[in-house]
Amino acid sequence: MNLSFIEIVATFLVLFAIIDIFGSIPIILDIKTRSGDIEPLKASAVAFFIFLAFLYIGSPLLGIFGIDVSSFAIAGSFVIFLIGIEMVLGIELFRHDSPGGGTIVPIAFPLIAGAGSITTILSLRAQYHTINILIALMLNMVIVYLVLKLTSTFERALGPGGLHILKKVFGIILLSIAIKLFITSTGITFPTHGR
Repeated sequence: MNLSFIEIVATFLVLFAIIDIFGSIPIILDIKTRSGDIEPLKASAVAFFIFLAFLYIGSPLLGIFGIDVSSFAIAGSFVIFLIGIEMVLGIELFRHDSPGGGTIVPIAFPLIAGAGSITTILSLRAQYHTINILIALMLNMVIVYLVLKLTSTFERALGPGGLHILKKVFGIILLSIAIKLFITSTGITFPTHGR
């Protein structure tokens, strides 16, 4: 079965760093305040399904729609950029009409299963055995589920003031991530002018 503890740990750490669920807590809390509620199990399951699809069929899946990984990453960067704008300016761009309205977009995609983490899955596939990536992915999804489940605890711990500050700071970070993802995916380079 090619099970390897070393490979599981290595892929787990890479995915944990790239998914960065703890770094997404302020964003998740902001979405929760707008939509009223989120569904941890549904968000984790949808994200896991997206990862699974890319782990097993990857690029051909995008090929069916005639798009490549870069185009997918650019689309993800736009969604992330809009979430950042919402957080910094305090405006509402995404409509969360129903309870759990933000569960799938933008929580499951692109916050959890984002362009960066999907591209990472495709890269890991070339280096490690699928079974080890699958186990590492499942362990990460358990952590994601627990963090989503405990959002109210984080909310109480931070308080309204702490949440407001984190929201603005992470909004700017999200804008930066979106711009970097867009630049990397489009291959745009900026000239550097030396003095």
